[in-house]
Amino acid sequence: MNKMRLLAVSALALSAVAMAGAPAMAADGSYSSTLGQVNGTTGTGTVTLDVVGDQATIDLQVSGLAETFQGAPYPHVQHIHGGAAGVCPTPANDTNGDGIISVTESAPGYGGILATVTTSGPTTPAEALNLQLAGQGGTYTVQRTFTIDAATMAALENGTAVFNVHGLDPATTPSTPEAFSAPSDLDPALPAGATAPALCGTLVPAQMGSMPSGGADTGAAVESTSTSAGLIALGGGVLLAGAVGGTYAVRRSMAKA
Repeated sequence: MNKMRLLAVSALALSAVAMAGAPAMAADGSYSSTLGQVNGTTGTGTVTLDVVGDQATIDLQVSGLAETFQGAPYPHVQHIHGGAAGVCPTPANDTNGDGIISVTESAPGYGGILATVTTSGPTTPAEALNLQLAGQGGTYTVQRTFTIDAATMAALENGTAVFNVHGLDPATTPSTPEAFSAPSDLDPALPAGATAPALCGTLVPAQMGSMPSGGADTGAAVESTSTSAGLIALGGGVLLAGAVGGTYAVRRSMAKA
């Protein structure tokens, strides 16, 4: 009996030691970035992500982005990217020379979409182009807690998680009106300028101190000589009027990432 009791006590002791020594989730901690300007944007932004287990609490502050399309708030979709080099694009990424660094051209640097930072509701990559859940207007704040998956945790842990805010102003983008309103590489129903990255930064552990601005401006701002772009709410969807007068129907939620 004493031997059995000794074994039981030993097992409990080993279990307690194992639990005490078990590390927290690998990504646990605080991650931050001062977002850099991409594609001629004049906006600014900061983001902090506090992670405990699979729960991430975000504080995103954005200002100075494109504000309206014909009087309606401009929808800025925003994502956590990962699985690549963990860096933001530079003008060298504009491989086709149209003046806009697209998502596809940026992908080798910051990777695919791991999470969509929506203002409410789901945060999966399937919501990547859900304009109703995007940041609205040129200045806004997103503060919420949401669940992140293993791939997002891994990107945070290995330093390859990159935060992006999308949606350009045709008046400041160093491209032609035709390039701005050309079909997006993410969804041809959208203009390229609406889905291209505007602000970008690598998420780094807050204790590291410096928060690098990962993006770089693509060149001098130019004035658009085209008609103003427009956004009009229509039932369950949104219409984006392109920089050269074309109209783009947008579904409420688009599953493409």
